[in-house]
Parts: sequence; structure tokens; C-alpha cells
Amino acid sequence: MQFKESITHLIEQLCVTIAALTNEQFTQPVTVLSGSTIGQHTRHILEFFIELNKGYLSGAVDYDQRQRSYELESNRDTAITHLQNISDSLGKPDRELCLIVNYGDKQSIATNYYRELVYNMEHTVHHMALIRIGVNAVSIIEIPPGFGIAASTLKFRQACAQ
Repeated sequence: MQFKESITHLIEQLCVTIAALTNEQFTQPVTVLSGSTIGQHTRHILEFFIELNKGYLSGAVDYDQRQRSYELESNRDTAITHLQNISDSLGKPDRELCLIVNYGDKQSIATNYYRELVYNMEHTVHHMALIRIGVNAVSIIEIPPGFGIAASTLKFRQACAQ
């Protein structure tokens, strides 16, 4: 599973960045993020992976049914621990799953674990881009290179630089 390393790298970047913040910065509402916090975006990332892991066991993934944990968004150490646990859980073999969606009525869509990992990876990058904005608004810490930038964009930039 080649993309496992990509997800692990994203999680490592997120852990390093969160660890460099104070808990106050982690939970500070950010105006340019419509008042949301870095912690809330981190919680959102985590909850999608948590739901995928639950769905792996049950055979059905329903991201809308995620438990919104105040502890994950308000305590950066708890968030970091959960991120590390997610990273450790990525080695499972692929298997078929059902994705439950609700756009007026509930539907079940065929998917698989690897496809959902790729979705979660892209979802993580998107929220990391928002976290980057939040971090720059509340602190002066150095953010890892490529933080919150899609792999395809990084490759394109690298090709243009040559």
C-alpha cells in the first residue's frame, strides 16, 4: 500500500505542527476560519479516520454518524495521541465496504477500504490547508514544507522548477 506512507507523512506533519502550538492557540477561534479553531479542524480529520476504522470492522462506513468529541478539539495532546493511533492502524488489508450517504434519503454505495483511505488522505490535505491558515493567524511557528498542499500540486511545482 504505497499511499500509507503518504498518509503517515501527513499525520507526522500535523503532529509536529500541533505539538509546536500551545493548547490556547490550538483552541483559539480564528476569524479567517469563520471562527473555527485549529482543534476543530484536527478533530474533523480524526473523526473521519475513526469512522473508517469502525466501518472496516462493521463493513459499513457512515461519516455522517461520527461522534464529535470535544476532547479531540480542545486538548492537543489527546489529538496527537489519536493521530498516532490512526497512523498505526493503516496497515489493514483492503476489503469491500459500503459507504452510507444521506442526500435526502440514505443510500449505500459500494466502496473499499483503500478507496476510503485515499479519500481520507485528500480530506486531510484539505483541512491541513485550513489549519495552515489558522496556524499563521495565531502563531509564528515554522510549518513543515508542503503542509496542506496536495501531492499533485507539489509534483507540478517541482516539475516547473526544473
